[in-house]
Formats: sequence, structure tokens, C-alpha cells
Amino acid sequence: MLQDKTGQAVPEVTFRTRQGEDWVDVSSQEIFKGKTVVVFSLPGAFTPTCSSTHLPRYNELASALADNGVDDIVCLSVNDTFVMNAWLADQEADNIRVLPDGNGEFTDGMGMLVDKQDLGFGKRSWRYSMLVKDGIIDKMFIEPNKPGDPFEVSDADTMLAYINPEAAKPSAISVFTKPGCPFCVRAKQALKDKNLGFQEVVLGKDINSTTLKAVSGRSTVPQIFIDGQHIGGSEELTAYLG
Repeated sequence: MLQDKTGQAVPEVTFRTRQGEDWVDVSSQEIFKGKTVVVFSLPGAFTPTCSSTHLPRYNELASALADNGVDDIVCLSVNDTFVMNAWLADQEADNIRVLPDGNGEFTDGMGMLVDKQDLGFGKRSWRYSMLVKDGIIDKMFIEPNKPGDPFEVSDADTMLAYINPEAAKPSAISVFTKPGCPFCVRAKQALKDKNLGFQEVVLGKDINSTTLKAVSGRSTVPQIFIDGQHIGGSEELTAYLG
């Protein structure tokens, strides 16, 4: 039975993490004491929903969560530290801290350890999120107990809406670039100067010029899109940002 532990303290455990070439033990106290922390827990690193939606959206909304009093965003899974670190690097989610609950101790203490032997996963975490203030669980969002891997309430948008229903969300910005392009550098710097996060899509690495022309109507770079609107190149971006 999945347990809602709102109002209770988080489990006291030690997480075995790998930082560079060193093993570093991190306690629950170090993570939660004196801080407001958002935690989202998921069945496994590199799995589809976790990689395509769950973690990326928390990373995207990190600035909005920080503006509304969140000190840290923690992603937890019953995986080892090497897997979690590799997944974080693959996702390029610099705003997220990953924690390996390799033995499932924290997850078990949360009442969220479930059997996924039918998938060959063994014991894993049920998908949930929670807001923790100074080690006490303020709110939990637990996915409904039904077959499969439901993803309905533990998402970043639901968490932000709980913390502040009126919170402003950052724009979705994509910048198409190519190496050695000075106008691309200028466009990226303009966005950084306005504290606007963006995803960089590099020609030759992520897409080719044919794809760029298909989506933007142009084959030159940079090309900038904001919330689905094609802004254009660096000069158009400068005018747009004012």
C-alpha cells in the first residue's frame, strides 16, 4: 500500500554518492535540514517517461521554483550512483541534484518501494513528488495505484502550481547554431544577459541544414524560437528583447 507521509519527517539515511573519483556519503540531514527542497522520485534512470518528461520539465522550471522559495530540486531513484551520474550528464540537467537510493532504504522508509519484477527491475520506487521544508514533508503527490507507470500528478507544473498558482513560468527557447558562428555567440549572450534559459541545437550534431530550413524557412544561423514563435536571427532577437 502506497503511503502519504505528509506532515512526517523524511527517512534518515545515508546516500552513497560518487563525486569525481571519490566516494562521498551524503546524509538526509545534509540534504534537507534548514532548506526547502522539492523531491521527485521515479522508477529508473534512462527510462522513457523519466528521460523525456519528468526530469527535463523540473530542470526547465528550476528558476521558477527558485523564485518561489525552493532551495534545491532532488531527483531520486533506486539506482546506483554511477547510473544516476551518467543519466544526469546525458540529460544536461544542471539544475537538478540526483541521489542514488541503490539499496532502496529511503524509498522503503517513504513507503514507496514497489515490486517491478515483471519488468526485470526488481524493487523500485513508485513515481511521486514531494515538497520538504526543514526535513518535514509539506505535501506529497503520489501517482495513482494502477497498472503501468502512471504520470499524472508528480510533474513539475503540478508542484509549481501547488507552491504558487500564480507563478510565472519561463519561456521555451530554442537557438539553432553552428560552431564558429559569431552571430550565434551574440544571440546566446543576449539571452543570457536577460537571464533567459534556452536549448541550443547545433547544426551537424543535432540536425542538418535541411531540417533547419524546413522548420524556419531559412538556412542561416542563428535561428531563434520562443514559445513556438520564430523570432529570426541575432538582429531580430535583439529587437525582440528590446
